[in-house]
Amino acid sequence: MVVPERGDIFSMTPTTPLRSAGSRPTDAPAVPVLVVSDDEMLLAALLRLAAAADVTPVVARDPITALRTWSRAPVVLVGADLAPALADVAPGSRPRTFVVAHGRAPDELFRTTLRLGAEQVVELPGSDGWLVEQLADLTERLPGRARVIGVIGGTGGAGATTLACALGQWAARGAPAAVIDCDPQGPGLDRILGVERNEGFRWDALCQTSGRLSARALREALPRQGELGVLSWYVDGRVQTLQAFAAREALSAARRGHGVVVVDLPRSPDPLVDEIAARCDDLLVVTLASVVGVAGAARMRARFADHAGAAVVLRGEAFGAEEVQRAVRLPVRVQMRDQRGLDEAIDLGLGPLRSSRGPLARAVARILGDDAPDGAPGGDLAATDARGLAA
Repeated sequence: MVVPERGDIFSMTPTTPLRSAGSRPTDAPAVPVLVVSDDEMLLAALLRLAAAADVTPVVARDPITALRTWSRAPVVLVGADLAPALADVAPGSRPRTFVVAHGRAPDELFRTTLRLGAEQVVELPGSDGWLVEQLADLTERLPGRARVIGVIGGTGGAGATTLACALGQWAARGAPAAVIDCDPQGPGLDRILGVERNEGFRWDALCQTSGRLSARALREALPRQGELGVLSWYVDGRVQTLQAFAAREALSAARRGHGVVVVDLPRSPDPLVDEIAARCDDLLVVTLASVVGVAGAARMRARFADHAGAAVVLRGEAFGAEEVQRAVRLPVRVQMRDQRGLDEAIDLGLGPLRSSRGPLARAVARILGDDAPDGAPGGDLAATDARGLAA
């Protein structure tokens, strides 16, 4: 979000956020944003900002016309030119109403804003980015805020990247989903999913952009496998690193525009990786049922001790879920056997989840809260709940 310069935004009443942190919004509003102004210069600026947020507002050029959707519009932007006349009509105080001025607002406009019952005076162009952010957060979303699942290996070769791809494939069966590859030294999620030759943006393109990334722009730009979008890296000789601003924008846009977002995280210590993990609703530590695997998972638990959604995904049966849970001090979300033919499926470009049967399918279904795949053999997966008990 672009932070306005001091003096650009003036709060007249306690601001009602367009979306509170952690909330799960419902459908995007059916009634469009209302713009009340007859100032051509101001209208041009507001329509440009609305377009940047993928919003098509309705324009009222007089107070009486504005009354038709005044109470139902999700956001109302009142131009400084019509604010006094609209206040005279007394349409009634409502949340998310902003008085917008082009340039420095005169003192009289603040008194008018109070009389109108609006929340803030917003000065353009200094607050352009802030206003785009407000509009986009309100309208750029699917029904419900996306669930973000971080996946990280407790030890090398545990299969974290494979699980991340499988989660994305399963989630995309019901709604648009995205997988985000935050490990430039990894195999590449696009290769594992068989979309490495598909056209679309990779990290290097996003790192060269600036400004706000819309949810729609990200959805349309990513290489896709059906409803699954993949953000990964080009495989070449360049040294590639994850950049903070690009990672934050990509994760924010993906969360607004998809039902589920899966983030493949590298094991190497990095403040940015830790920040991204903190933004995830769930953090899955994938590890092997071995002494080395359990020790690695315990180190990851210490690294992410404050994460409320951390849990273990356990591969193998050398140790039971209860033993691992006691040693690592994290709940074991699911325990699974190895999937037959997994390497072949990936080599063929089918992705790790080539059917709805087998240990991997049952594991991702359990993680995502779906019913177990129909017809899956009962012995293919030893699933556990948060207490480590067999499901």
